[in-house]
Amino acid sequence: MHDFCFTIPYGLLLVLGGVIGYAKKGSTASLAGGLGTGLLLVLAGYLSLQAFHKHKNSYFALILETAVAAILTWIMGQRYMQTGKIMPPGIVAGISLAMTVFYIYKIATGGNHIPPKTE
Repeated sequence: MHDFCFTIPYGLLLVLGGVIGYAKKGSTASLAGGLGTGLLLVLAGYLSLQAFHKHKNSYFALILETAVAAILTWIMGQRYMQTGKIMPPGIVAGISLAMTVFYIYKIATGGNHIPPKTE
């Protein structure tokens, strides 16, 4: 699987979560956090997709994705430990941990496997 196949939906999920947090609770922190991290991940996924179309890897995108997911794992994991609430910190921490492991695997195995050009 290619990183952008998971990164773009993951980023959109974070954006949606930020918007829902703002709509339900009026939380500007949720809105800023969700939009900021979500759009950053969508951008990284897009960069990776564009590199894939050019038959290249975007290690910049992979490192950015890994950093954002790891930071979210740490922050939301801490929030979950403090509050014990599953929604949203426990869910976001769990998904972010899974994505961090996936990104580290992608980096360790050489990024997206590019099929040879056929002419």
